[in-house]
Amino acid sequence: MEQRVAVVTGAAQGMGLRIAELLRAEGYSVVGFDLSATEGGVVGDVSSEEDVARLAAHVGDRVDVLVNNAGIAAITPFEETSPQLWRRVMEINLTGPFLLSQALGAKMLARGSGSIVNIASVAGLSGVADRAAYNASKHGLIGMTRTLAVEWGGRGVRVNAVCPGWVKTEMDVESQAGGHYGDSDITDHVPMGRFAVPGDIAQAVAFLADPERSGFVNGVALPVDGGWTADGSWQSLRLSKR
Repeated sequence: MEQRVAVVTGAAQGMGLRIAELLRAEGYSVVGFDLSATEGGVVGDVSSEEDVARLAAHVGDRVDVLVNNAGIAAITPFEETSPQLWRRVMEINLTGPFLLSQALGAKMLARGSGSIVNIASVAGLSGVADRAAYNASKHGLIGMTRTLAVEWGGRGVRVNAVCPGWVKTEMDVESQAGGHYGDSDITDHVPMGRFAVPGDIAQAVAFLADPERSGFVNGVALPVDGGWTADGSWQSLRLSKR
């Protein structure tokens, strides 16, 4: 049988690296796409039409899975968010998945099968203060996910999103170093009392990628957040149950 091919963006570190490792362990030939070099990957910018076209030419006709993972954070009050920062967040977090889904989705549609998994966020399901650009990009990504699921589901291509809560990655380290929050701000809010780890997200991606395990799952925005979005309790009530 021909080996299945998965493309993972932002595969050089953090969640993307773990997703690529797990898919590789499950038998996929994985092509990473990142600004930094990755094993068996292509170096490029997800927001560049030229770089995406080069990636599409590199992978050839067969793409079974696309994981749109690459993204950047921006923590700043709305009134201090510059148009330049807003545009950059949108270019990476939303335009990038648009370009990749269009270029590689065409190959899936031609074969009549495939799975696209977009890495959104709990910030795409609710509002998080001082993250207007990031929140808007992730809300938009979920909207695109649902629209493509409707347009392409009948043509054999499933499109879903994973919505992580806070994950212990390099992005979290950078955000905490800026003094924006501490561990307890997150763990006190999460009913399960911990951060996610990259493997938590990778397992959800592997499930949604596999037509044997999730063949009738299409258009979902799956929170992988330890209950963050489910919990409307106040802090003292939440913590009293631990």
